[in-house]
Amino acid sequence: MSTDRGDVPPERSPIPAVLRVSAALSWRFLVVVAALYVIGVIFSRLAALVVPLAIALLLAALLAPAVGFLMAHRVPRGLATVLVLVGGLLVLGGMLTFVVVTFVNGLPDLAAQLARSIDTISGWLVNGPLQLSETQLRDFADRILKTLQDNQSGITTGAITTAATVGETLAEMLLVLFALAFLLYDGPRIWQFLLRVVPDGPRRRVDVAGRRSLAALVSYVRATGAVAVVDAIGIGIGLAVLRVPLAVPLAALVFICAFVPIFGAVVAGAVAVLIALVANGPLTAVIVLIIVIAVNQLESHILQPFLLGRAVKLHPLAVVLAIAAGLLVAGIAGALLAVPLLAVLNSAIRSLRSEADEHVSPADVHTSQPEESGPDEPGLDTEAEK
Repeated sequence: MSTDRGDVPPERSPIPAVLRVSAALSWRFLVVVAALYVIGVIFSRLAALVVPLAIALLLAALLAPAVGFLMAHRVPRGLATVLVLVGGLLVLGGMLTFVVVTFVNGLPDLAAQLARSIDTISGWLVNGPLQLSETQLRDFADRILKTLQDNQSGITTGAITTAATVGETLAEMLLVLFALAFLLYDGPRIWQFLLRVVPDGPRRRVDVAGRRSLAALVSYVRATGAVAVVDAIGIGIGLAVLRVPLAVPLAALVFICAFVPIFGAVVAGAVAVLIALVANGPLTAVIVLIIVIAVNQLESHILQPFLLGRAVKLHPLAVVLAIAAGLLVAGIAGALLAVPLLAVLNSAIRSLRSEADEHVSPADVHTSQPEESGPDEPGLDTEAEK
């Protein structure tokens, strides 16, 4: 009888292979989830710093091509940065000033129309199907006043909290401007500094992937601007046709709010419907509401998924899910930053996995051109555009 060890069959593990593989995958998955949770907690604690920096990066992606254009025409980088910053602030400030001034100038007429609308509604409540008495209406008004007086302390506390929030918002706006100025002026050197932490071997590949990601960010901002323009034109034309007062500033308000997904559209639409109700009556307000809902549906189901998906090479379902997940996790800031973050990660991963990018020089990737947001791989590009 042979005693050669090679003839002895290997001892079989009592644990099935399926269970061993599942356990190995499970603990690795739990480690990844724990790491993501820790990163999320850190970012949530530093939200007052992370969100302004992210917004500054979005604005830098929008304005960097303008700086590059001026530099190509022999304008020094510092002067080009100042011109672009001042020009952007003038455009944004002019738009906000136009909206606010037009609203203020139209407030007296709206107040008079509001008084007439209240009288009309009161008359309908008294003489209409409800047949309420004037005594009941007065009692209802007195109850509203008493409720406001009873909750005066809560209202005051809310006002103080709002004032504190306004102060924090102003500080964050200053941080956005400060970071934006340095990103526009010194962006390339900042990127080269960050690349120093990458080992020499993969450094060139990481550089190419980072430039691809910035190109995807530029494409996202441009596509979002196109969506905002369509929203503003659609709702603005509807308000003008219905002869709703302040149609032009309302369209400008829609354009500004469209850069904040979901919440911005709701706020701008609610303001438009309220002004239509006060100035033109319930029927016009219902028509404006239908127009707002139609434009929002067009934005949510067609413009954002397909226009943004094509610009950043993401599937429309991924765009919708990213916005929903960002809104659930981090509210409005999460909804605003979810899609650009996904676009940046998608472009970076595609570049790092691409064999075509192994021989691409970083200098050959032009971040201001949308087609540079992904490697030159026809299969991937065709799949993204379907």
